[in-house]
Amino acid sequence: MIKKYYLRSFILTGMMGILFFYGCKKAPGEGGKTTLKGKIWVEDWNSGFTVKNGEYAGTDEDVFIIYGDNVSYNDKTRANYNGEFEFKYLRKGKYKIYVYSKDKSLQSASGDVAIVKEVELSGKKQTTALEQIVIYK
Repeated sequence: MIKKYYLRSFILTGMMGILFFYGCKKAPGEGGKTTLKGKIWVEDWNSGFTVKNGEYAGTDEDVFIIYGDNVSYNDKTRANYNGEFEFKYLRKGKYKIYVYSKDKSLQSASGDVAIVKEVELSGKKQTTALEQIVIYK
């Protein structure tokens, strides 16, 4: 009788463990083996956006990432001396990358807007490169 009880408990615990392991869907975020890379490019304009002063790599620009449907950013990094950035160890799922820019349309009350790029990572152990993100200064 006691052996039967332990055997049933062991089987039940094992089944619960298997269901827990396979039943938990991992949401977008850290913990994977995927890398997301990109580059920031700056167009430098005068205050009325009538004269372009030059173009250059977006050195030290803040780059933000949002995992899935989250509202606030989940992580941020800073672009290197070439304007390049990367977010490592991501799981598959949907992500938004954004960088702040001056509003070239001159419609924003603050004068700034977010340049947002959406991407869906579908594979494991992959590196995905975003198209170049152009911002205005």
